[in-house]
This record gives sequence, structure tokens and C-alpha cells, in this order.
Amino acid sequence: QVQLVESGGGLVQPGGSLRLSCEASGSIFTDYARSWHRQAPGKQREFVARIRPDGVTAYADSVKGRFTISRDNARKTFDLQMNGLKPEDTALYYCNIFNKWGQGTQVTVSS
Repeated sequence: QVQLVESGGGLVQPGGSLRLSCEASGSIFTDYARSWHRQAPGKQREFVARIRPDGVTAYADSVKGRFTISRDNARKTFDLQMNGLKPEDTALYYCNIFNKWGQGTQVTVSS
């Protein structure tokens, strides 16, 4: 069993930055990719960023160049650094390993 808990969400102005963190406990599935997804009201959950076991990363076109995913060496914790935030980034952000999801952390970008 693996448990995931997100933290770091909040309210920021357009152009601001936030760093989200995901803490994994239990059986952390070292050989699986770690990812971030988000869901805005009235929309489906969408892929944001992923880091594979070999360290290769991938990003949605909408966040490429602004967001960066990273992890610690033990793959226990992984983060999403978000820079240049836009109002359209407003969503509930979830961390994921395989089919396990955290509870979500709210990011609101508004002036």
C-alpha cells in the first residue's frame, strides 16, 4: 500500500510562484513514474507533469517552460515548482503513483 499527501497549494497573483510537494509513505512503488495532474471546475482531470524512474520528464504543452517536476533520491517525495502562474492554472492539483492518488491541494491564481 502507498499513501500520498499533497501540500503547498494556495492563493497567488498572476505571475507568481508556488511549490507543491507530494509525500509518499508505505510501499512507494519505486519502479513507477510519479506525476502531477489537475482538475478545474467543469473539466476533466488533465495531465500536468511526469518523471519516470530513469529521471526522464514530460510536461503538458500548457505548462512547458513554466513548471518543473523533481524528486528526492529515494523517490519518497516529489515536487512541482510552478513559475509564471496564470489564472488558467487554477485547479485542484493531485499527485499520482500508478493508480494511487493524493487528496489534492488547491491552487488559485487571481488578482
